Amino acid sequence: MEQQIFINIPLQRTQRQNTPPNTEISDIREMFVDMNQRYMVYEPSSYYYTIKRMMDIGFSLIFIVAVMSWVLPIVALLIKLTSKGPIFFIQKRTGFKGIAFDCFKFRTMYVNDEADTKQAITGDKRITPIGKFLRVTHLDETPQFFNVLLGDMSVIGPRPHMLYHTRYYSQRIPYYNLRHEVQPGMTGMAQIKGYVGEISIERELRKRIQWDIYYMKNQSILLDIRILFSTAGCVLEKVAGIFKSKKEE
Repeated sequence: MEQQIFINIPLQRTQRQNTPPNTEISDIREMFVDMNQRYMVYEPSSYYYTIKRMMDIGFSLIFIVAVMSWVLPIVALLIKLTSKGPIFFIQKRTGFKGIAFDCFKFRTMYVNDEADTKQAITGDKRITPIGKFLRVTHLDETPQFFNVLLGDMSVIGPRPHMLYHTRYYSQRIPYYNLRHEVQPGMTGMAQIKGYVGEISIERELRKRIQWDIYYMKNQSILLDIRILFSTAGCVLEKVAGIFKSKKEE
């Protein structure tokens, strides 16, 4: 079914601050000012959503049967042997149109009370020994193929944030909620541009949002395929780096 995305943005001018040209902040500000001066209407090809959903179902089924069928029991055993708690970590995240859904991950932390409010950081003591490996290789996110199969997520789209971050950043960053006008994904434009994992500064999140909006305005099957292959390349490069460092030790 053909779907349209209509994003209404109030037509009001924002006051510019004195920012040196050609800086990261000025680039982001220019993008927001440009968006603020007009309505953004985007209508993908009539067949786009149908093909995208078929690709999501097909790819997730192939991965679950061919990979998860043997990865899941191995990872589950390692998680159980290294820490107490459930195999899966299920967290409420913000989905399409701002509707919350249960996002599945392999548990990479010791059970703690801050899991839904505090993001993992470099050297986080809450992360288990096997959790470090799962995070670096992104194996912890592979259960999200079940989310894709259920229709909560797509393989390609803006990464879904925890509800706490959605409430916090939507009040501080202009147009933050625009990213909820498309289905969240396992990977997206921001990720292949290097914006992965910990959000250390607000400026970094603004760049992520910029790439999320870029994806919304340029959705196509070819772009989805490009993002998919770029993500696979990044993951393989990280895995190769791990084995190389171990070998050198």
